[in-house]
Amino acid sequence: MAAISPTSRLITAAARERLRPLGLRQQVRSRIWIDDHGWWIGIVEFPSPRWSQGSGLTVGAMWLWWDLGHLAFDFAEQVRPTEDFRNEAQFTTVAIALAQEAEQRVKDLRARFVDLGTTAEALMGRPSRPGYLWEDFNAGVAAALVGQPEVARQRLDRVRHGDPIADWIQQAQQTAHHISGIAHDTMAVHDWAGTRITSCRKKLSLAEPPNPLTIT
Repeated sequence: MAAISPTSRLITAAARERLRPLGLRQQVRSRIWIDDHGWWIGIVEFPSPRWSQGSGLTVGAMWLWWDLGHLAFDFAEQVRPTEDFRNEAQFTTVAIALAQEAEQRVKDLRARFVDLGTTAEALMGRPSRPGYLWEDFNAGVAAALVGQPEVARQRLDRVRHGDPIADWIQQAQQTAHHISGIAHDTMAVHDWAGTRITSCRKKLSLAEPPNPLTIT
């Protein structure tokens, strides 16, 4: 078993102190912690610099309806840039500060995305930007889920009419076309999303929800 670096050991200790009481779970032995809300997850990452010891902090959210097999930040903020490890005393202070900031950002995300309605409002409120396909895609899906088909089609049309220069863009466009076609039927959209979310959760090895998965 590989030895744990001092930075990872200190980050893990600080994160356990602050994030475990909130219900977050560490992803295996990594510097990533997951805040599971069923149809979306909060992600806390303490990224390590490539060529040195240290850590920064990135906190964000992932909507599970895209059915990816890996973690992805759909909504993210780099909270703190990387700070290098110099010695244990110095980095203990850094790790504690990062964990405290992570705790607050998790609480902020929970307040911002407290339910589907507030999440949809937040996503629809973000303007379209060239080159940011996923913002339109997620806003369109969220709009369809809360019964706003016209808004859904408007945002999804921007995805559909983009330049299909990569396979993943073509896949997103096909999915956007499908959702546009059923956007008037909120229950059908919920069924579609539920199937995708269940599949995504399995791919990410997330625990089964204690109750049947619902998007509310």
